[in-house]
Amino acid sequence: MSIAIHKDKCIGCKRCSIVCPGSLIVIDDDKKARIAYPRDCWGCVSCVKECPVSAIDFYLGADMGGRGSTMTVSSEDSYLHWHIQKYDGTTQTITIDRRESNQY
Repeated sequence: MSIAIHKDKCIGCKRCSIVCPGSLIVIDDDKKARIAYPRDCWGCVSCVKECPVSAIDFYLGADMGGRGSTMTVSSEDSYLHWHIQKYDGTTQTITIDRRESNQY
């Protein structure tokens, strides 16, 4: 599992590099984030949830039923919106209440 950072969307806030538990995300000279070692990504999605502009895609592997799908996250008040771009071109959004997200 890994992520993709879209430099055209990145605003250089550094939030992703701060929350990455593996210290895999670095900020380049152009003030944009990049993942230094994609193969070492743990798939924790901390960076995806932290990005305020949805510039990071998380690849959903076949073991998760993703077959090449990607996911971005946006937030609104106390809600997280998980946007899934499926391999067949369709999209799905799952809304999660942050206050209840760790109950399961």
